[in-house]
Amino acid sequence: MSSSRPTHYQPLLYRTLTPNIKTTMRPLISFMHISLDGFVAGPNGEMNWININDEIFRHVEKRIGQTDTALYGRVTFDMMEGYWPTAADKPNASEHDRNHSRWYKEAHKLVMSRSLKHTERGDTTIISDKLLESINAIKARPGTEILVFGSPSATHALIEAGLIDGYWLFVNPVILGKGIPLFTGIQENVKLDLVSTHRFACGVTELNYKTLEKK
Repeated sequence: MSSSRPTHYQPLLYRTLTPNIKTTMRPLISFMHISLDGFVAGPNGEMNWININDEIFRHVEKRIGQTDTALYGRVTFDMMEGYWPTAADKPNASEHDRNHSRWYKEAHKLVMSRSLKHTERGDTTIISDKLLESINAIKARPGTEILVFGSPSATHALIEAGLIDGYWLFVNPVILGKGIPLFTGIQENVKLDLVSTHRFACGVTELNYKTLEKK
């Protein structure tokens, strides 16, 4: 795995307005950069259209410090493991690199994977089957919200299972025309409540939604 900064689904960490709400179930929040036409990557996973800068990083780090659990798909997890554990040790490490590296090593990591069945690491839990039961059991434990970083295939499975409780989207001012969509195969309407918005100087707009319970 290359030691260079990941270019696909780099985990920018954003904080919800109320990440420590004491509820019976911890919310599972999908965090994504997204194009105006609803794609999270180009046809081959391209991410070079995403705007990331110091203003966004600072905004992001307000949320990460309040979050103790991250969820990744296997591919995204492998990329994170190839960069973040040692990112702070590099001579040219940015403040964001140092902050995120420290958080990454302290956070509990959930990995959705059919091929990875077991790990000896105490800070990592593998979810390989019984998705609904496994995620709901984790939601029922004490802790903060759970952030899903990128990982479109894992996100699609979570959406299909009705497990996503909110969407934290960073809409980039670009139309891709084709690529990997955030939403696919939706069979029925999912109603959302817009909790907050924020516009960055670069033109990116943050949209923070929570899903509404079906009546």
